[in-house]
Amino acid sequence: MVNLESLATETRNTKTMHLDEESIHQILSDMNQEDQSVPQKIAHSLTEIEQAVQQIIRSFQQGGRLFYIGAGTSGRLGVLDAAECVPTFGTEPEMVQGLIAGGMQAMTVAVEGAEDSLTLAIDDLKERNLSAKDTVVGIAASGRTPYVIGGLDYAQSIGAGTVSVACNRDAVISQHAAIKIEVEVGPEILTGSTRLKAGTAQKLVLNMLSTTAMIGIGKVYKNLMVDVKPTNEKLVARAKRIICQATECSAEVAEQAFYAADQNVKLAIVMVLTDLPKHEAEQRLLQANGFVGKTI
Repeated sequence: MVNLESLATETRNTKTMHLDEESIHQILSDMNQEDQSVPQKIAHSLTEIEQAVQQIIRSFQQGGRLFYIGAGTSGRLGVLDAAECVPTFGTEPEMVQGLIAGGMQAMTVAVEGAEDSLTLAIDDLKERNLSAKDTVVGIAASGRTPYVIGGLDYAQSIGAGTVSVACNRDAVISQHAAIKIEVEVGPEILTGSTRLKAGTAQKLVLNMLSTTAMIGIGKVYKNLMVDVKPTNEKLVARAKRIICQATECSAEVAEQAFYAADQNVKLAIVMVLTDLPKHEAEQRLLQANGFVGKTI
């Protein structure tokens, strides 16, 4: 049994011992100052984050998937990051998945006892046919959530890649993953409310993992979202603008290429850059494993 008082995320912040007596402005100032420390803490974990990205890329390259598993805020952040990969990088929903203890109803309502189960994550991962090609990222601010531990242990038992993300040093979940990321952000201004600095740290780390891994498999050209799915009017306009920015062509040329490529932004860019018809541009892109820069 872990002593909660030994966890930095559970200790009291000496700077905010009289939080309830402060003015609104002072509370906001306290929060802002504490939040500014989070990126600096993450900087100390870049080596481990890099290792995690390399593992995720390996999974993607062999047709594997990325699973985030967590409970409460940690689980919700995983679900959020997974969901955002679909419109941002044009991925299939199965490629990056977020699993939360208690299922999707736990996104809005706490499911009592779900996070304390060592077997629920195993069931969730088995239901999705987890394989050795996949990578599982276990997220827990405290670093001791049984749901996450059970999932990581199962993933390791079948040879899948495993990564832990915690906000305490020497976290329990670190012992259950091949790659451990520990970002100790220290006490929250509101004792134990890990949706604050800890949640911010987790969100930033997940941003780094998914975005950098997608760059690593060719989902980005220069700094442009070339695999964006134009599913609404705003995204159609963005897609055409991306074609212009990537190729320095006119709006008219971009629009023509966009529709000639059946609204596939990446393909339209290759068609403009190489002056090739659709079929030949598709072959060129296939040979380049989806990297626009390698088609030129």
